[in-house]
Amino acid sequence: MKNIFEALRESHDKQRRLLDALTDTHGDSDTRDGIFAALKAELAHHAAAEERYFYVPLMEYDMTQEKARHSVAEHHEIDELVESLETTDYSSPAWLSDAKKLRKLVTHHLEEEEQEVFQQAGRVLGEEEKTDLATRYDAFMDEMSA
Repeated sequence: MKNIFEALRESHDKQRRLLDALTDTHGDSDTRDGIFAALKAELAHHAAAEERYFYVPLMEYDMTQEKARHSVAEHHEIDELVESLETTDYSSPAWLSDAKKLRKLVTHHLEEEEQEVFQQAGRVLGEEEKTDLATRYDAFMDEMSA
């Protein structure tokens, strides 16, 4: 059985691949548009599922409450940068600059989760809860992408 950390890491790896591909695109192209659409969907679905099936449970424990709140706040920062990219012309030099800022912000967020939050969460969540959360997270992600 997969645990919540493995489930989250699958989406994290997908986000990293999409961010790298996005910052390799040029100008107002179908490629840029397609990758950006895929990334926006992955970020939105992941944030919704992660908040529901990872951060809400972690907010119940003193040890993980602060990290959980911090990570949810970072989701909002990521949303704001995505919104900024949506209103910037693809061919503008500012677009690639903001896309690189987004890659840096998301990468920082994922590393912090994997290196700090996962360790703390591993100490407060029971084994059964870790697999139950993964099952529910994956089902939500499947539903969102259907």
